[in-house]
Amino acid sequence: MTPLLGPFAKGIEMTCTYCGGEMQRTRSTYTIDRAGSYLFIKDVLAYVCSQCSEKHFQESKVAVIQQLIRDLEKNLERVHVSG
Repeated sequence: MTPLLGPFAKGIEMTCTYCGGEMQRTRSTYTIDRAGSYLFIKDVLAYVCSQCSEKHFQESKVAVIQQLIRDLEKNLERVHVSG
């Protein structure tokens, strides 16, 4: 997954930086793996390669998601699970 710089408007043609395939504007799931814990954020605007499925997300959306992850990690540090 790669943050995408610039506008994220309809009609912009993009080529995949990995395989050269056509990127299609759609909504996708942003997946995060942190030390074996997974977070899935559904319905995020993205460009997805029609050949290799590489995803490019808008930079501003990635910034919001990363802040959400930092906040979540801080809150999880406060929770102690005893077994």
